Amino acid sequence: MDDEKGGFWVFGYGSLMWRPGFAFAERRMARAPGFRRRFCLRSIRYRGTPEAPGLVLGLDRDGAAACEGIAYRVAADGASVTLAYLRERELVTYAYEEASAPVDLDDGRRVDALLYVVDPAHAQYAGALTPAEQAAIIARAAGPAGPNLDYFRNTLAHLREIGVHDAELEALSVLVGPA
Repeated sequence: MDDEKGGFWVFGYGSLMWRPGFAFAERRMARAPGFRRRFCLRSIRYRGTPEAPGLVLGLDRDGAAACEGIAYRVAADGASVTLAYLRERELVTYAYEEASAPVDLDDGRRVDALLYVVDPAHAQYAGALTPAEQAAIIARAAGPAGPNLDYFRNTLAHLREIGVHDAELEALSVLVGPA
């Protein structure tokens, strides 16, 4: 995940796109081959509670897919602080695994990037939910970071704003209901 200047790239596919929370030297549209964005992770800390879990996005492995998102280049002088921040944010319950994988940037470069990939063996993994079940959870759940619906709508609005059409999220938006 190191780049030629001693920093690193990180790939965002959900809230990291619209709320990265760290300083970056470069921001590019990117595509992560072999992964797809899915509402497949029960949130017990941010968008739900242990008693009433919410549902957040996970980057799920899928050899036939490619996830569109945003890649951020973190400069060397901020690398250690940013990595600590990302680990605190993304590895709260260890439902994500920290990984490095190639991503394709919109300018034609291919770089190794840090990704937070959902662990399908983790107890919070909810990859078997139907779209109707996902929508019901998203519509009702709330946690310390706010309503699950806000997370869903912010992510979808940001994807639309940057020109990314995510068919699964668009279909889910119909089930969740109007804003």
